[in-house]
Amino acid sequence: MPVLMVGLSLHSGVPNNSYKVTEPMKMWKNQHHSWPLWIFLSGLITRNTILFGLFSGSMFFAWTGVFFYLYGWDFLNEALLYHLTRTDPRHNFSIYFYHIYLHHQQGFSSIQKLASFLPQLIVQLALIVRFSRDLPFCLFLQTVAFVAFNKVMTAQYFVWFFCLLPLILPWTSMKLRWKGLVCMLVWMVSQLHWLMWAYLLEFKGRNVFVQLWVAGLVFLAANTFVMIMVIRHHNYTQLLSVLANSRSKVASKKE
Repeated sequence: MPVLMVGLSLHSGVPNNSYKVTEPMKMWKNQHHSWPLWIFLSGLITRNTILFGLFSGSMFFAWTGVFFYLYGWDFLNEALLYHLTRTDPRHNFSIYFYHIYLHHQQGFSSIQKLASFLPQLIVQLALIVRFSRDLPFCLFLQTVAFVAFNKVMTAQYFVWFFCLLPLILPWTSMKLRWKGLVCMLVWMVSQLHWLMWAYLLEFKGRNVFVQLWVAGLVFLAANTFVMIMVIRHHNYTQLLSVLANSRSKVASKKE
């Protein structure tokens, strides 16, 4: 049933697709605590990961087929293909917006479109390999990195990782005073700095595109700084294993 739910969630939303790599990675790493690179690469193809991919992939393609039958190519383009070719020339928090704005009329080659995914992909894979055993923490970091390196980033995207904060806060050694406060201030001030230039551009009509792009770089640096601070102060644990052990202890006490 969990694997079928993964396939359903894969169908329902593209942004969380990188999570589907984290889950089988966690299954494999639970069985291999220390491993060189070649064992890691060969160990990715196991009975569990193959079954995981087959069942979740079958559910994804089944639902996609149902909705394609109902709505045709409009569904396929709007739900899936659109994310591969999307370009937004309007200003947003993304570091790519200025390049897209300057070259939007000329269009972009397939290589240019895919190149913007490369930093995002590298960061996602690095986080998965390093933190997948601590699943909730890994999902939080993946979401923050996905948003920070995305081609388009608006304020609504921040909700994606805000909702995961309750899963990691109990396991952090960072205190609100002072490091936690510094992280919040760095993130909020860098965002307000960007919003100041966006206001001058949108409402005052000033030519501050370069300043706005630099503010986007500063905001990316702020997100990276906060991620590093969170990683350095996180107490790593296999949360699901901890919950399972606590339940077994409670059950044994009752007996």
